[in-house]
Amino acid sequence: MIFLDELTRIAQHSSRVVVFAEAADARMIGAARRLVERRIADVILVGSAESIQDAATDSGLSLSGLRIIDPARDAAEYMKQFVEACASIPRPLKPKIARKFMRRPLMFGAMLVRLGIAHAMIAGATVPTKRVINAGLFVIGTDADTSTASSYFVMLFPTAAGQPEKTLIFADCAFNISPSASQLSEIAMSTAKTAQKILSEEPRIAMLSFSSKGSASHPYVDKVTEALSLVREQQQNLNIDGEFQFDAAFDARTARYKLSEPSPVAGAANVFIFPDLNAGNIGYKIAQYLGGAQAIGPILQGFAHPISDLSRGASTDDIVNTAIVLLAATSNSH
Repeated sequence: MIFLDELTRIAQHSSRVVVFAEAADARMIGAARRLVERRIADVILVGSAESIQDAATDSGLSLSGLRIIDPARDAAEYMKQFVEACASIPRPLKPKIARKFMRRPLMFGAMLVRLGIAHAMIAGATVPTKRVINAGLFVIGTDADTSTASSYFVMLFPTAAGQPEKTLIFADCAFNISPSASQLSEIAMSTAKTAQKILSEEPRIAMLSFSSKGSASHPYVDKVTEALSLVREQQQNLNIDGEFQFDAAFDARTARYKLSEPSPVAGAANVFIFPDLNAGNIGYKIAQYLGGAQAIGPILQGFAHPISDLSRGASTDDIVNTAIVLLAATSNSH
């Protein structure tokens, strides 16, 4: 797809290093192999060296060009840096506890990113999302501009019926269950920042609801409109509007019928902010399974350094694509 081709070129020119914290998994090794062979990124595999070698052998995969760091064996080499860094993480650790924590692959991988030894970490293929998020929040913390970490999906709709390929961003579909208006505003601003880095067109951000510009009255609608007001107070330059039902945000003809006033976002949105996790999770899966979209993610955002989650059902292709998007989103150019 054109979108992935463009982001691949960005990643290839960025000289990034990515950590895979569940490296004794054939999918992760296969993805690492492709990233290195295509010169998209260098890869550090974190985990038991013996287990990684066994998984590679069983799958007929080569570990050539892949760096392996085994926390149980190699942690001492980094421990002084880790202990010093653990004194200034969001929840500081005493040296004894820091040494224990840094022997855990997820914590170890996150610390490699915090210290700048790697640029990003990807995990979640074999552990629950909660553990990946906790490692990120505990070791890395949130970005200075937000207190709310969140997630997004890149939704790729292939060429069909003469229509060109379409790329949309959905957020938050995997992290915050019932965000407050303030949290929803931060999700919108984080997603706007992401969209500015990875989309080839200006982000047009729609705040979604079951109401379009006052067509319904309810506290759920009020939360969305309050979030929109908070975003506009802080970032007047964003092309954001709402509240919109999905059809009014996506389809220009529907927007003309439903809305009494024109909007630069209505009918033309490419970034969709869902009001809660119920709507977001259901929405992206409908688009994926009924709409034929390729869903890349969830990709985490709002952290001080890049870290991302995977579905435990992720394929090797999914892992590669997640890495491409995450690494391109950390680049300063498009």
